[in-house]
Amino acid sequence: MELGGNITLQGFDAVDPATLIVVKKIVGNYTKRLTEKHEDFTGLHLELTQKEGKQLQICAKCQRTSGNNETKHDEDNLFFALSGALDAILAL
Repeated sequence: MELGGNITLQGFDAVDPATLIVVKKIVGNYTKRLTEKHEDFTGLHLELTQKEGKQLQICAKCQRTSGNNETKHDEDNLFFALSGALDAILAL
């Protein structure tokens, strides 16, 4: 699923609609911060995967003209996993 022209969400199809609205708001806010921090920002790709039990993994890829950055974050809570991965991308 694409948000805007530069954000792609993969694996979020099973997330309920109310939660997905919050996910989109969080991703949009982080994307705004990424574009302000990195002038060469071209896109963000987030992939959600279910690991063992309730464990979720978010793989975040920040695409920039100077090179791509990638982080992964595991949590039981979707919002904590999302925030952890995006905080790590923002710190790079």
